[in-house]
Amino acid sequence: MDDADGAFIDVRDLTKTFTVRRRSGLLRRTATRVHAVDGISFVLRRGEMTGFIGPNGAGKSTTVKMLTGILTPTSGRLRVAGVDPWRERTRLVRRIGVVFGQRTTLWWDLPLRDSYGLVRRMYRIPRARFEENLARCVELLELGDLLDVPVRQLSLGQRMRGDITAALLHDPDVLYLDEPTIGLDIVSKARVRQFLLTLNAERGTTVLLTTHDLSDIEQLCERVVVIDHGRLMYDGPLAGLHEVGRGERTLVVDLERELPPIEGIPGARTVRTEGPRQWLAFPASASAAPLVSRLAAEYPLVDLSIREPDIEDVIARMYAG
Repeated sequence: MDDADGAFIDVRDLTKTFTVRRRSGLLRRTATRVHAVDGISFVLRRGEMTGFIGPNGAGKSTTVKMLTGILTPTSGRLRVAGVDPWRERTRLVRRIGVVFGQRTTLWWDLPLRDSYGLVRRMYRIPRARFEENLARCVELLELGDLLDVPVRQLSLGQRMRGDITAALLHDPDVLYLDEPTIGLDIVSKARVRQFLLTLNAERGTTVLLTTHDLSDIEQLCERVVVIDHGRLMYDGPLAGLHEVGRGERTLVVDLERELPPIEGIPGARTVRTEGPRQWLAFPASASAAPLVSRLAAEYPLVDLSIREPDIEDVIARMYAG
């Protein structure tokens, strides 16, 4: 159920403060208050796919833990699907799915099929609904040959696809993803991203994606929420983030032979050369197509690739501005 103003996830002036005690003498300890989340506010509508990003220690995980009811807020207002997470955690858990990229929710020594059977019993999923959801995830994530393989024998990419399936068997309204493509190869990343796009389009699942990979955000999310030191830094489209942070992408160009630094390309500048390879920086908010077209017409290209800016670099530029 949405709130009266249409908010599906409603965060208002949310704070979380921890007391950290440090030794300051032989028998004395000093208490310090740490503001992990410091008065952030944002609203997500039903069906939105939103990137929730920031550097390590920014407060992302603490916020997600409050959204799932694991942690109790120090102050502020928090509603997820009309439910107060920490007061009604049992009620909320049936409406959310959570995937942590570096921690599995599957049973390590059991085959995937048995793990999913335990998930069905935990959530009391009707058998027909369970079989339908499992078959759909197995098909889209290509898990058919892995159902009888113990989780401990799966690769990271296979396990990640298995974890995503487990999180969706009970048809959650909200899916929290923490680094869902970390350590995955290009093929596995593409498969996971396409699955999430299909899930959102067909079922309208609300997705909050926490990641350090800006390419995940670019391919999945139209909106980005950035926090740092527990405070909201930015809330808006990805292109706007690059404009605020003056982020730059890098075009790595391999030429047939060593040439002087490339010059005269509008909107780009050569920042490094190494033999026949050159690195050109250009605004992250700009399209790479005109730049690539110009280079292909004027220079003997062998290969090229685009490197996205680090989130930490974008945020550092935001501070500098």
